[in-house]
Amino acid sequence: MPKGYWIGHITVTDAEAYKEYVERDTPVIEGFGGRFLIRGGSSETPEGTTQERHVVIEFPDYETAVRAYESSEYQEIAEIRRRNAESTIILVEGT
Repeated sequence: MPKGYWIGHITVTDAEAYKEYVERDTPVIEGFGGRFLIRGGSSETPEGTTQERHVVIEFPDYETAVRAYESSEYQEIAEIRRRNAESTIILVEGT
C-alpha cells in the first residue's frame, strides 16, 4: 500500500510564537503514525519560487495522512501556524 505524505512549504513570520506549533504538532502527528523525513534544514530553490522552510512527513497510507490533517486535534494546532507563518500544505499519495 502506498504511503501518504504531507509536504509543507513555510515562511515563519513570528518565530517565537511559532515554537508552540512545533512543540504541539509533533505528538499529534506521531499519534497518527506520522514520521518527519524533512523538517527545516538548508535548502536551495534552483527554479521557481517557494517558502523558506520545508517539511515532509510520512504516514502509513494516504487515508491516514488525510485523517491526521483533518483531525480536530491537528486543526486546533494548525491555527497557531496560520497566525504565525505563511504556508502551503500538500497531501500526496506516494508510489
